[in-house]
This record gives sequence, C-alpha cells and structure tokens, in this order.
Amino acid sequence: MNWQKFGFPVFVLLMLALPALPIPDFWITQLNYIGLYAIVSLGLVLLTGVAGLTSFGQAAFVGVGAYTAAFLAIKLGMSPWLTLFIGVALSVVVALVLGAITLRMSGHYLPLATIAWGLTIYYTISNMEFLGKYDGLLGVPPIALFGTSLGSGRGVYVLIWIFALASALAVTRLLDSRPGRAIRALKNGTTMAEAMGISTFRYKVIAFVLAAVLASISGWLFAHFQRTVNPSPFGLNKGIEYLFMAVLGGVGHVWGAFLGAGVLKIVEDQLQTLLPKLIGTSGNFEIIVFGLVLIAVLKYAPDGLWTFVGKWLPAPKRVRDWGDAAKLPLRDKPKPGELVLEVDKVRKEFGGLVAVNDISFQIRAGDIVGLIGPNGAGKSTTFNLVTGVLSLTSGKVNFRGQSVAGLPSRLIARRGMSRTFQHVKMIPEMTVLENVALGGYLRTTSGTLKAILRLDRKEERSLFAEAEAQLQRIGMAEQMHELAGNLALGPQRLMEIARALCTDPALLLLDEPAAGLRHKEKQALADVLRQLKREGLSILLVEHDMDFVMGLTDRIVVMEFGTRLIEGTPDEVQASPVVRAAYLGTEH
Repeated sequence: MNWQKFGFPVFVLLMLALPALPIPDFWITQLNYIGLYAIVSLGLVLLTGVAGLTSFGQAAFVGVGAYTAAFLAIKLGMSPWLTLFIGVALSVVVALVLGAITLRMSGHYLPLATIAWGLTIYYTISNMEFLGKYDGLLGVPPIALFGTSLGSGRGVYVLIWIFALASALAVTRLLDSRPGRAIRALKNGTTMAEAMGISTFRYKVIAFVLAAVLASISGWLFAHFQRTVNPSPFGLNKGIEYLFMAVLGGVGHVWGAFLGAGVLKIVEDQLQTLLPKLIGTSGNFEIIVFGLVLIAVLKYAPDGLWTFVGKWLPAPKRVRDWGDAAKLPLRDKPKPGELVLEVDKVRKEFGGLVAVNDISFQIRAGDIVGLIGPNGAGKSTTFNLVTGVLSLTSGKVNFRGQSVAGLPSRLIARRGMSRTFQHVKMIPEMTVLENVALGGYLRTTSGTLKAILRLDRKEERSLFAEAEAQLQRIGMAEQMHELAGNLALGPQRLMEIARALCTDPALLLLDEPAAGLRHKEKQALADVLRQLKREGLSILLVEHDMDFVMGLTDRIVVMEFGTRLIEGTPDEVQASPVVRAAYLGTEH
C-alpha cells in the first residue's frame, strides 16, 4: 500500500468510525482527552520541535480558549461556533503581544519568559470575580451541530478528532511549503535564514501564534466537553505536561504529538490505579515515574518514541511533478564591467581590538575577486561586514550604487547579494532539494494560509524546478532526495553553493568553498565558477587553497592582521615578497 497516498485517509476513517463500534465509554473518553492533548502538542511540535522555541506556557492559551468559550456561552448566550472564533482571535492578540516582548530572547531566557507569562495568565484568570475565581464557571452548554447536541462523550468525540486530524494535516502541509521551510530554518540559528532573505523574527511570531491558536481550539473543545472550567487544568504543571507529551512522542514529528499524548494519558491512568496498590498509600507517584521515563527517553531516544514507529513506515519521497513548471522570475543583472560592490575603508572594532582596519576594494560585473590571507587576517570578518552579519564601526559598503552599510543581512539579500558560510549551515532533516529550495525564498511569495490550503502548489513546482536546475549545474542532481545531514562535507559545501545560486544573485560571496573537497570536486567547482563568470556573475571568494585561487581569480586582495597588504593580479600577488613573508615568514 502507498502509505503517503492511502495511509492518512485510512487512519482518519478508522478514528472517526470508533464511536460506532462497541467500545466501552471509558475508552471513548480517554480518546477524547488524547485528541485534546494532541492538538496542543501539535503546536509544540511546530514551536519547539521545528522552530526550536521552548515554551512551558501553552496551557495558558488552552485556558484563554476555554474561558472565552465558557464565559460568552454562559453569560451572554453566544453560539459555541461564534465563541470559537472569538477565542482564537483573543489568543492571537495575546500571542502577538507576548511574542513581541519575549521572542527576541534567546538561550534560557525564552523558556523562563514562557514560565513567567504562563503563571501570569493562570493567576489572572484565577483571581477574576466574573470568571468565578478558583471555582471557575459551571453549566457550559454542549455544542450543537445541525440541531443535534454533541453533549455525550461519543457525540463530541467525532468533533474533537475532526479538529485533531485537520490540525495534523494543516501542520504537515505547512511544513512542506515556503513558510514551513523558513520556520525549519530557525532551529539552527538565524544567520543562514537571514542571509536567504528570511525575517526570522516574523516566522518566530508566526510559529508562536499558530501554536497559541491550536491551544485555544483545544481549550474551546475542552470547555464544551467538560461542561465546566476552572483554573487547575491551565497551570504551569499542565504546561510542562504538554511539553513532556511532545518530547515523549517525538517533538520534531507531527504524529509524535498523537503518540506522546496517547502514551502519557493511558499510562498515567494505569499508574494512578496500580501504584497506590503496590506502595500501599495514595499520592501522585506517577509524576516520579514520568520523570524517570523522560530521562530515559532523552538519553536513549532523544527524537522521541516516534523514531521507533517511523522505522516501520516507508520514507516519504517527493514526487517529481515540476517537469513543465514555469520559470521563476529573474532579477535585473548588472551590465559587463559595471561596478557591483565598493568597499571603502571599512573598519570593525571589538572593544579595543581592531579586527578589520580600513579595508577597501571593488568588484565589477563578471569579476572573480579573491580575499586571502593567513589565519586570523580578518577575511571572514570582512565578509560578514559586507553581508550585514556584523555592523560596521566605520566605512562604506555600496552595492550596485546604493549604500547597504547598516542594513540587516536579509535586506542586503533582497538587493541581490548571496553567500555561503565558512562552516556549512543547512537543515540536516531536510533533503538536499529542500535545502536548495530555501534559497528561492525571495523569488516566491506564498504565505502561511496559502500553504495550509494547498494553494501554493504551482509556485512550489516552479521553485523545485529551479532548485533541481541549480543542483544539475553543480553536478548533484542525483543526490537531491538525500537528507542533507547524510552528506559528506564536500557535497554539503556544493549544496550550499547551489542554494546561494537559487537566489538568482547579482553578487555571489563564497567563504572557503573548496574546503573539504577532493581534487576532482575542486576542479568541477572551478569549472562551475568559470561558467558563472562567463554568464556575467560577480564573485567574491575567500579561500585558503592557493592553487585554487590563483587559477581562478581576476584580482586578489591579500589581508594580514586586519589590514590590506596588497591588491593585484594572481601573478603580481605570487611575485610579491611581502605576501611570501606574510605566509612563510622572513629570515629574521
């Protein structure tokens, strides 16, 4: 059976048909809770597993959805279907405010911030008189559909699982799209994503808001399923439990959310019955067991339990359906000989250390300029100043006649400057083709809603056709379906170049592209770069392999201790005694 084509529909039919089978009400109720928990965990898969933003506060958003539904239905008599949209809208507003405050934090500060606002929302709800304080709100009406009440466990089961499965489908579609690839790029740092023109803060907010929306939907369903709400299910302990579900199932896998929710709920109930009998006293001993289980999972299955299930399922492979796709738009290119880049007395100081000291050089259309020097000469720092990764202390950088000094790297990328990195930056869990497609971000426009509704397929086909063309250009088309993390260092560097070319740049900046390549791979790379030069592309090249640089470049800028030592043709640089002294030392 083709799992990709038939597996999901079969699973949907099976889950939705369960209430019609002679299954005890207890297990239907258990499945209701699993569905509710899985919806919240899906948000954490997107936020924590994919985007790399750890949150302990998702239970607070569940509370926002639940209390909105309960209050509006009880106090104002609103239709539950209307309260769903109001609860989601309120959660979006709260998420936008909290995201604007906290999502610029990094390291351990962000998780601490989620704990803080999670507790704030919890205690705010708990102390509001009109929300019933700690007693909560009673008498939430059941949801009715076409005049039929869904008040029973079996009645609401289908609704819960329709939302759960629809959420899984939406997240799956999102991850296989332009915004999905941008969100995936967040986990491994922001430098590469920003260099591709992606606003990383914007996509952090998008992931945060989507996770809040899913939590709010779960809260709405919870309120009408329980028919009562109080603060206890929305505290910090429940937020930790939701994160535990996601990690247990597989925080990087969509279906890990369901597995984690199912395992935790079923095992928790069994332990609550079994442990008091074994120990002879009552208590929350299942928490101790879960703590030990979490330690074991993190040590022996850091990707969660889904990795064991996934071994039995066929690996998905992208269907090549872009053979006749339309071409992506091309940017206006500089004319031969036109001044593309002008670096004028750029300087970078780190405290009292001068890393780059008034460096100047120019690049014209069709030129390959090499930037060389001993280790610590300041080459990569200069590279980062030109591309906006680092801010200038002083000096000017003009690209195609316009100043780009002080601009963030994503805005410089929009002007037509693209780069690779000294240490390969990629998304190991994505295929080579998908990594290269990330380079076409600025040449496409589809957003989150289009991706979820699958209205972006025409544009996606054009993008993958372009990505495949760039891989063919560097001789890697046969490896396009390989996971990028499985490649050796040499092919990873070539993949980075293909990704940079997918941006359709006017200036290509390569940071040690030949490092790790074998002799024949270097020759093939040199042939590619010469072809790019013939096509009029300008290239700035940082490299340690002198033979590679000398046989390829038009001009070379030699740096030493942050200063420009000499600039000239390869022959002039090779003949220079000061260059030989810089590399080999002097007799004295």
